[in-house]
Amino acid sequence: MDIYEVGARIGLYFIPFLFSLCFHEVAHGWVAMKLGDNTARVMGRLTMNPMVHADMIGTFILPMAAIVLGTPFFGWAKPVPVDERNLKHPKQDMFWVAFAGPGSNILLATLGAFALGFSFKYLQGSEMLEISIAFFRVFIMINLMLAFFNLIPLHPLDGGKVLARFLPDRVNEELEANQHISSMLLLFLFLSGGLRVILFPVEWAFQHLMILQSMVMG
Repeated sequence: MDIYEVGARIGLYFIPFLFSLCFHEVAHGWVAMKLGDNTARVMGRLTMNPMVHADMIGTFILPMAAIVLGTPFFGWAKPVPVDERNLKHPKQDMFWVAFAGPGSNILLATLGAFALGFSFKYLQGSEMLEISIAFFRVFIMINLMLAFFNLIPLHPLDGGKVLARFLPDRVNEELEANQHISSMLLLFLFLSGGLRVILFPVEWAFQHLMILQSMVMG
């Protein structure tokens, strides 16, 4: 892979990944603020500046290595801090704070489908059409991957906190205390290819968004 191809892949994959990751984290903090906790705002995390959210390994090294080597795409950002003591209904409110991240990615994927439909409709015959199609299809897929990966019901992922809404406090406290075990399980699933299971809901959602895109085309 030459330097031009690497640059093209960075533009196609890393830029939408970075944008979507930041949007995901801001969504957590914004919903927490609306529900009474200003921790993220006070710490300057309600911004799309990637350096504020970046984890050097998860945000840059692993994704860039995956792009260069052509391996499965994987990454993360620093979690937005939330102080549950500031929430009026901590258990219920944390459900919405946690779901806001994956929900924001589903929103971006949906907007990407609209943008793809408009590209087909208004860029016919343009040199930009092929670029727009490639970009928005990747943008949609990245956001669906982020959404469904984070909805896996294990701590420290958002899905673990979403599931906590429906578990007895004692059970959830035990799961949180042992989240290092679930983190190791997630790493094992990634390395073994077990996380490919999320491709089923991702592909299902992608196909439905393509139907939406075709409706936009008219």
